[in-house]
Amino acid sequence: MNILRKLGSWDVVVLVALALVVIVGSASIDGVGSPRFWRFVTLEVIPIAIVALPLTLVVITGEIDLSVASVMGLTCSVMGSLWMHGVTSLPLLIVLCLALGAVLGAVNGLFVTVFGLPSLAVTIGTLALYRGLAYVVLGDKAVADYPVSWTSNAIKPISGLTIPWFIIVVAVLAVLFAVVLHATPIGRGLYAMGNNAEAARFAGVAVSATKFWLFVVTGVMSSLAGVFWTFRFASARADNANGLELAVVAAVLLGGVSIFGGRGGLLGVVGAVVLLSTLRNALQLASVPPNTLTIVTGTLLIASVVGPNVVGMARERLRRRRPA
Repeated sequence: MNILRKLGSWDVVVLVALALVVIVGSASIDGVGSPRFWRFVTLEVIPIAIVALPLTLVVITGEIDLSVASVMGLTCSVMGSLWMHGVTSLPLLIVLCLALGAVLGAVNGLFVTVFGLPSLAVTIGTLALYRGLAYVVLGDKAVADYPVSWTSNAIKPISGLTIPWFIIVVAVLAVLFAVVLHATPIGRGLYAMGNNAEAARFAGVAVSATKFWLFVVTGVMSSLAGVFWTFRFASARADNANGLELAVVAAVLLGGVSIFGGRGGLLGVVGAVVLLSTLRNALQLASVPPNTLTIVTGTLLIASVVGPNVVGMARERLRRRRPA
């Protein structure tokens, strides 16, 4: 019965869907499955995964952060502006950008935990605010004179492979977040908050403080993704990562994390990130129009909300039919 329960989990559904996309795509679309294809998939996966990891924890607590792509864009703008104004030490520049992300995340956390405002409304507001500030800082300029050693090394492939080395950093971060979520009291507290925040508070969980620091971490990770984005495309622009929040939220929900909180895990989210990127790149190779790609993403977003509930109902029926 434990095996059946595992086979019926949404994580397995996502991984099976990924395998089917790869198999069908490789058989029907030229270039799918090639080393070059996986390089582009991996480059797309990296920034989405970096942001999706902390956002998974936020959504499990019953909150959400829709400002992540705008934090990336503002990070890129500040990075470009500081570079133009003489801050040429890139390690210092990266540290300043990560500090900026912490401040932006803290603003979200402050409004949610101190003032008690709904995170959906707060982060819709800061989504527009941070993106507007990005244009104020950099305007319509594009800063593209970063050292080639940095821009090329950011996407440099692993020796003997075509996928960039930075995927190792993402893998390490994924393991760290998975350990925190699934193997520590902090993770158990996050699930408790998502199921019943008041009960978690009475049980001794520091609900407000935990949520605040989750928003801070999400801001830092979003800024890290913004730094990678800048080096990947060798360009800092105010519109960098515009609209990426849709892909991140779709990956988190498609990965089986309940929008209402209290349910989900990182394995399904990582699988969903790879699934969406693989599907998007395969469809692009098949010359599918961009508007159709948006429709596919939206459809998967709806499926991500409905699907886990259907699987959960099926597992519950299976449990009830089990003999006493």
